[in-house]
Amino acid sequence: MLTSKEKSDTKRLPMMPIRDVVIFPYMMTPFVVGRESSVRALEEAMAGGKQIFLATQHDASIDEPSPNEIYTIGTVVNIVQSLKLPDGNIKVLVEGVERAKVVSVTDDEGFFRAAVRTFNYKIEPGPQLEALVGRVTTLFEQYVKLSQNLNYETMIAAIRVDDPGKLSDTVGANLQLTIEEKQELLEIFDPIDRLTRVAEMLDIEIEKLNVDRTIQGRVKRQMEKAQKEYYLNEKIKAIQKELGRGEKSEIDELKKRIETAGMTKDALDKAMTELKRLENMPPMSAESTVSRNYLDWLLAVPWKKKSKEIRDLKFAEQVLESDHYGLEKIKDRILEFLAVRRLVKNPKGSILCFVGPPGVGKTSLGMSVAKATGRKFVRMSLGGVRDEAEVRGHRRTYIGALPGQVIQMMKKAGTKNPVFMLDEIDKMAMDFRGDPSSALLEVLDPEQNFMFVDHYLDVEYDLSQVFFIATANVLHTIPAALQDRMEVIRLSGYTELEKQEIARRFLVRKQLEQTGLTEKDIQFKDDGISGLIQYYTREAGVRNLEREVGNVCRKVARKFVTAQATKEKVPGPVIIDGDKLTELLGPARFRDLQAEKKNEIGMATGLAWTEVGGQILTTEATLMEGKGKLTITGKLGDVMQESAQAAMSYVRSRAHQMGLPRDFYRNLDIHLHVPEGAIPKDGPSAGITMATTICSALTSIPVRADVAMTGEITLRGKVLPIGGLKEKLLAAHRHGINEAIMPKDNEKDLPDIPENIRNVMKLHFVDNMDEVLKIALERELIALPHPAPTAMDFMTSVEEKRAH
Repeated sequence: MLTSKEKSDTKRLPMMPIRDVVIFPYMMTPFVVGRESSVRALEEAMAGGKQIFLATQHDASIDEPSPNEIYTIGTVVNIVQSLKLPDGNIKVLVEGVERAKVVSVTDDEGFFRAAVRTFNYKIEPGPQLEALVGRVTTLFEQYVKLSQNLNYETMIAAIRVDDPGKLSDTVGANLQLTIEEKQELLEIFDPIDRLTRVAEMLDIEIEKLNVDRTIQGRVKRQMEKAQKEYYLNEKIKAIQKELGRGEKSEIDELKKRIETAGMTKDALDKAMTELKRLENMPPMSAESTVSRNYLDWLLAVPWKKKSKEIRDLKFAEQVLESDHYGLEKIKDRILEFLAVRRLVKNPKGSILCFVGPPGVGKTSLGMSVAKATGRKFVRMSLGGVRDEAEVRGHRRTYIGALPGQVIQMMKKAGTKNPVFMLDEIDKMAMDFRGDPSSALLEVLDPEQNFMFVDHYLDVEYDLSQVFFIATANVLHTIPAALQDRMEVIRLSGYTELEKQEIARRFLVRKQLEQTGLTEKDIQFKDDGISGLIQYYTREAGVRNLEREVGNVCRKVARKFVTAQATKEKVPGPVIIDGDKLTELLGPARFRDLQAEKKNEIGMATGLAWTEVGGQILTTEATLMEGKGKLTITGKLGDVMQESAQAAMSYVRSRAHQMGLPRDFYRNLDIHLHVPEGAIPKDGPSAGITMATTICSALTSIPVRADVAMTGEITLRGKVLPIGGLKEKLLAAHRHGINEAIMPKDNEKDLPDIPENIRNVMKLHFVDNMDEVLKIALERELIALPHPAPTAMDFMTSVEEKRAH
């Protein structure tokens, strides 16, 4: 195929920009002219040879485009007809003659006049041209058949031409293309190239139409299938009813299940009403799915099925003893509960709250309660829950609505009297979606929970026979109203002897099973377990202890596997003692703090309570020349800072009795610091510790390192009671301190302290600071003689004592 280009003369014609349309040669197109400049250009063309140059503008939203905003290639057209409309616009019918390229544009009396150049191409016929024309013709016929917007006979007649240029323009004008794609075709002057591009576009458009037809056919078939299934189902129902067969329908089965479910009258009426609605709904409707799901949930919840309780106290005691070591108070409370159940036929469900540091066995204790009573056990984690709907569920008006976790757990239990554990109840939050702790008030109130209403079920459900057990690390984050509904039982940290026994009875056996070892492969000696507790863990519970036992077992298991792979003989059982721990786990992570301690001036050991158990708290004080300023550091809370101020005020008020001049503070600054400054600390129980530290620093009398203390101080030197005594004494014992000073009013808490701790530790119960200082300081304070020395004399004395 060969084409040769022959240039024609340049023409000067009125130019009119057009919007949202591309005019092709040989194309008859009507459009309305309204712009003033376009009307003038049209009038100029009508006055001349009735020819005008039309070019599409880039942006159709521009009313008065400049020459740069108009495509440079357009179409020279003949004006076939023009008609002036009543509104002043002109309706025009034009016929495309040839494409042309703008050479220059001038503004001539309010309209554009363009110099355009046209091009004539001479085409030599040949077999390749005939093949291309035939391909385009065939493709366009397919396109017209698939398209619903074109008349088949008219289009086929229009493309029966011999000129390939005219064929490409006719086909291009009738394709459903974008303005940019049509402009691209218009700008191809070579007829052969243009025809080739038209063939490519036809391929793409035919593929699009085929995809659309496939999708429409698929949708139609699915609709026809659904209608056919519905029609046949209705037919089958009618035939079965006519034949009088005994086969029960789905509705009849649901009705029978509802009647035998043991629902309350209110729930039964609601279920029957919903069943009638379901019966009258089309099976394929969305509403029928919602109703069916609702009935399924009503039937899934246990209404009358109960676990047969084990009320044998001896069996329960054996289960609790075999699963947990210690925890006597909790075991007694559970046995009391079983005893009441044995005497009373229908007692109300109990609601207990286990409060204690992590790792002391709160969750596992709930599982043991279920095992001891023969009940099912379900657990609901409340950590991070901040939506009320998690407890009460969503109303059925919402898409995808479900019952709350309480009803879901009851369904999981399958009985109406399970042990229901509410884990981490102290870690709930609240936001704009509601307060879940307020929703729990009804669940945990024995006077109300027999008629608990879930938003989804919307009927009363009886929770009064459920044994609720909540767990928490702290109480202060639980709302007071919720605390009032629960019987709080505190679990303190374990003593070292208790940890040894727990490890020996439970942890070692459990880790041996998990690592595939037996007692023939590894044996833990008492000093090995004791070493793990003292030098590799610091906790109130036994969770980290279990991890370390598992760590030892894994290292031994690796040795066995390596020996088997190399066919080496592994000597007898690996004995885990103190020396073996260092070999397997490396050097000790925690030091025995008591071994290296010595009595020091301005340093005292206090006792603190934390969420993970008790801890010792060292307090330091130092003196500097100054003007009586007290500096307090260590990231202390407001209450603890106020305790430091109270301790300082007490020392100043008792200066004479302590051997200090009354104006000692005038030339001194005191810096009080509690180490581990990155950890927030607060509370009043460090009052006597800080007072002792300040007194020691001022009098240069060392504080005994083997004594720990806790207690709140008043301005008059009274020592007030504190909380967490058991945890604090366990911490002191854990750190090797065997003597402690405590408030007199805390003597009543002595029965809660484990007997082995009471036997080992020397406990001092005091009423005032004078008693504290007598015990804590190396020697007694000596009051000043009269007249008292001045502050300057005192500073000299302090420096001399320090130098000595």
